[in-house]
Amino acid sequence: MAKAYWIARVNVTDPQAYAGYMALGPAALIANGGKLLSRGGRSVALEGPEPFERTVVIEFPSMEAALACHASPEYSAARAAREGAAEVEIVIVEGLEQDDR
Repeated sequence: MAKAYWIARVNVTDPQAYAGYMALGPAALIANGGKLLSRGGRSVALEGPEPFERTVVIEFPSMEAALACHASPEYSAARAAREGAAEVEIVIVEGLEQDDR
């Protein structure tokens, strides 16, 4: 089964309100099988538009696990805490199977 990668691009618009998300979000992701690989370090646009302030990459054991995390009560509470505090784009992409590499 292929792993899946949750890629979030985030521009924080209200840092104080976003702190509420940060108190809940990472723990919800980890509790639902996510492994944080990147959480807003330096990024450079080589092609296309400028990157958002933060690019977050989270590894999940499968596409199903990544989707279930997004729908989970824990992450739903984190999303509610983030509402109005950031512009967010989230994409989940399936990784390659071992044989496809």
